[in-house]
Amino acid sequence: MSVFAKVTTSRSKPLSIVAGVAAFSAGALLLASCASTPSTDGGDSTAAAAVCGPDAATAAAEITPAAPETAQSRETKLKLGSILPTTGSLAYLGPPEIAGVDLAIAEINASSAGVLGGNAEVIHRDSGDTTTDIATQSASDLLSQGVSGIVGAASSGVSFTFIDQVTGAQVVQVSPANTSPDFSTYNDGGFYFRTAPSDVLQGRVLGNLMVNDGAENVGIIYLNDAYGSGLESNVTTAIENAGGTVVASEAFNEGDSQFASQIDAVLAEDPDSIALIAFDQTKVIVPELVGTKGFDGSKLYFVDGNLADYSEDFEEGVLNCAKGTLPGVLADDAFKAKLFGINPDLKDFSYAAESYDAVNLMALAAVAGGATDGPTIQKNMQAVSEGGTKCTTFAECADLLAAGTDIDYDGISGPITFDENGDPTEAYIGVYQYGADSTYSPLNVEFGSLAE
Repeated sequence: MSVFAKVTTSRSKPLSIVAGVAAFSAGALLLASCASTPSTDGGDSTAAAAVCGPDAATAAAEITPAAPETAQSRETKLKLGSILPTTGSLAYLGPPEIAGVDLAIAEINASSAGVLGGNAEVIHRDSGDTTTDIATQSASDLLSQGVSGIVGAASSGVSFTFIDQVTGAQVVQVSPANTSPDFSTYNDGGFYFRTAPSDVLQGRVLGNLMVNDGAENVGIIYLNDAYGSGLESNVTTAIENAGGTVVASEAFNEGDSQFASQIDAVLAEDPDSIALIAFDQTKVIVPELVGTKGFDGSKLYFVDGNLADYSEDFEEGVLNCAKGTLPGVLADDAFKAKLFGINPDLKDFSYAAESYDAVNLMALAAVAGGATDGPTIQKNMQAVSEGGTKCTTFAECADLLAAGTDIDYDGISGPITFDENGDPTEAYIGVYQYGADSTYSPLNVEFGSLAE
């Protein structure tokens, strides 16, 4: 698969581009810039003194949770599992992903038709990270309980530890967050899908963002696994194609706790901006990079693996004006309210929409095929994601299928549209910016179409 060929603000009006990405404004979501503001002593303040956005945590707290609908009383017809992180370096992603799964299950079970006249259930299991074998144990457990599909894992590296178990058993695996390009050509027998786009797309959005922000000499610090190395490669390509230079790129391994050598090697090349491709290691890297070494935190760029709420981890202002990317649309208040109804303690919404869509797609594939076994679901996954009459909820789509109508499910996370590799062929990448409180808020969103 090649890099995406076009970016559109309207599916009927493609825009010609040169450097890879064209963005459209998110209107009222646009945040303040990092321009210097006047100081009280007659001089100019530094860019870091600017305030780059509202308090995201406060904004989320103002959303009233929506109580889940009441489930219909009927037998279970579809049994699914999840392998999502509740421990390890990606544990912060677990709550929104699990909430997305549970919300979809609740709505399916509240619908009049359900899945072939029955309900769906999900069995949640932990994925841990690549330093443990928790995920493989979870996969064995779920397979022994006869699940037809599994949502997970969040980490590309973790998914590679159990994908053969799951797909080899002819059980559908749908990851809401795997972005490694390696999955596109992996021999999974057609049973692996993902609702997040390959990092071929996110890498180019991030690289172009950095150069468009004025970065000329970029440093990269990245996790040395399938996810990190793939994203590093695509970020580098985008930066160089846009006229920038990657002056240093340093890798670290999962499980590392010391990052001084990587930080020193990158800073020795005097970068004007740094892309940090990491998970929970960010909590160790940023204080040393910004606090100890004095790098300007506003010149840091994050990715989906570490775009998180750091309000309890970093001092005020450390990440002010830093930016990051995250696949998916900007979650609206209505969807957030439903998620809060499932889990009122959510602080993050990363990949909740993709998890929600993963469940709906498997359930709709079962309805379309007339059975809930793995092979039937697998045969109908692509069909329910493309062509036919567009629909946006399980209930709406299930009613259309019951009437004999072909459907095209467009989810909360985007249009999806699976290709023959189980990859979404078009997707959104959100761009976010940190405020002084080390929480992030939406800046804009970009739409990309990945073409063969």
